[in-house]
Amino acid sequence: MEKKVKEEAMEQEVVEEVTEEKEAQTEEEVSEETSEDPKDKKIEELNDRYQRLMAEFENARKRMAKESMQKYDMGAKDVLEKLLPVVDNFERGLAAVAEEEKESPFVQGIEAIYKQLMTTLEGIGVAPMNAEGKEFNPDLHNAVMHVEDDAFEENVVAEELQKGYIYKDSVLRHSMVKVAN
Repeated sequence: MEKKVKEEAMEQEVVEEVTEEKEAQTEEEVSEETSEDPKDKKIEELNDRYQRLMAEFENARKRMAKESMQKYDMGAKDVLEKLLPVVDNFERGLAAVAEEEKESPFVQGIEAIYKQLMTTLEGIGVAPMNAEGKEFNPDLHNAVMHVEDDAFEENVVAEELQKGYIYKDSVLRHSMVKVAN
């Protein structure tokens, strides 16, 4: 019986040793799969940094392009605001010409210059606002007078005293208007 117990103990030891060896092999395989070569880690880290830098560069490039367009539009708007009184003076001068003088070469030359100026402004993106007969909008119009007139509905522009202009979806100059009550 002692012999049998010894044999069983020896068998138990062998089974335990084999089990321990298998567990050790499994742990080594798992550690080999999870542990990466230091070069691979460095490559992964550098690749991640590269991708982040490229994304940051792309965002900075887009932001700079947007800012430069805004600066250009601000500068153009400033210059265009200074040209609007010239346009107003052309319109006043042409409106003051007597009917019999409209055929003179001088007046025709002034009209041609005015048309060329307006065509150029339209090409840049400047458009006149036609406010007369439209509903009063404080974002587009500057009401300087109120008038009681049954020909117009309430809060409608009765007369445009000074033309307003729009440049690329923003107001360059508000229209000065007379509003019906």
